[in-house]
Amino acid sequence: MNVQVILNEDVADLGRTGDVVKVRAGYARNYLLPRGLAIEANPRNLRVFEHQKRIAAARREAQKSESMKLKEKLDALVLTIGANAGEEGKLFGSVTNIDIEKALREKGFTVDRRKIMLVEPIKQLGEFTVPVKLLPEVEASLKITVVAAE
Repeated sequence: MNVQVILNEDVADLGRTGDVVKVRAGYARNYLLPRGLAIEANPRNLRVFEHQKRIAAARREAQKSESMKLKEKLDALVLTIGANAGEEGKLFGSVTNIDIEKALREKGFTVDRRKIMLVEPIKQLGEFTVPVKLLPEVEASLKITVVAAE
């Protein structure tokens, strides 16, 4: 006998979070339900789940619109960072994503340093373009100018 369940988490070979799937009653009763991987797909749970899904979609949409606004601002921004440099424009030390985050904070932007996709630290003077991954589908291009500090 098969029963319908709503998956709370991704389950290999079965489905993703939120999928309504039919499984054997024993599999649901002995594995999925006790481990909290799924809940029974009765009319009440389906209504609650649909409501939660709508709320999450609205939250994601609001987050995406905020990220798009921030992307436009970051794309237009040219961030200037001063660093100690020696001969031929080589830096003593380097400019890292932490330095970029600090400079952005001084300009009034709040961006987590883990979202600044700096492949390797900047080690010389010049202009650089650094991707900032605000959301998986929203990526800004931040222009950074590294100048010699006085």
